[in-house]
Amino acid sequence: MGDVMTALLLALATENAELREQLASAQDMLVETAIDAGNMHALVEAMRIERDAWQEEAEQLRMRSVRSA
Repeated sequence: MGDVMTALLLALATENAELREQLASAQDMLVETAIDAGNMHALVEAMRIERDAWQEEAEQLRMRSVRSA
């Protein structure tokens, strides 16, 4: 019975160590994904600001064109 219990504990400890490694790897990937998402969000926000500026400029040009016509 002692040998069986020892083997079982060793198997459980090994599996636990493997699962901990997988969890650490998944957590690292999750952090990297969160960082990438933050960077993408900042980029999209910058693009929206630039788009809005272009739209404003286009509207001003349209208004000038209408006034001079």
